[in-house]
Amino acid sequence: MDVLATPWSGGGPGPWILFFPLLWAVAVIGVVTLLRRTVWRGRGPWQRSGAADRTDTGPSPLSVLGHRFASGEIDEDEYWRRLSVLDEQFGTHGRGRGRGGAT
Repeated sequence: MDVLATPWSGGGPGPWILFFPLLWAVAVIGVVTLLRRTVWRGRGPWQRSGAADRTDTGPSPLSVLGHRFASGEIDEDEYWRRLSVLDEQFGTHGRGRGRGGAT
């Protein structure tokens, strides 16, 4: 049997050399994914999270109004009246919706 007749027998890295760039790509993608899910999500570990720099002041006025209507504290007319005032102030209620909720 001739030694030079078989492929890849003459030396060199062989086809498995393609495994190493693939391994590095998987490692880089894994590190980036890990960082995106932990550190880069809004705040870094170097920033302190305290009550002094918190911007959340509680539930929104629209959600409070919805809860009051759902619990029966206010009736439907009062709900729509207050919702129109909040809509003028905050502009977050959907435009073009009637009293029945259909567009």
